[in-house]
Amino acid sequence: MSCSECTKCVKTYQITGFKCKNPIRKKLLTMGLIPNTTLEVVRVAPLGDPIEIRVRGYMLSLRKEEFEQLNLKSA
Repeated sequence: MSCSECTKCVKTYQITGFKCKNPIRKKLLTMGLIPNTTLEVVRVAPLGDPIEIRVRGYMLSLRKEEFEQLNLKSA
C-alpha cells in the first residue's frame, strides 16, 4: 500500500472561507477550493512545504502560505 492510499494520517476539513482578499484567494478559487468544499490533507513534506490535499476527486499540492489562507473547520 502506498502512502496516498493509507488513511491513518488523513485529516478532513471543510473550507469556511478565506483569510485574504488578494490574488492568492483568486488562485485558490480557480483550483476548486471554494467555501463548503471538503478537503483531505494527505501528506505534508518534512519541512512543512508543500502540503498535498485531496479535493473534488483530485490531488493538489499547495504551498504552506497558500494553505494558511484557508479558513477550515474539522469535518
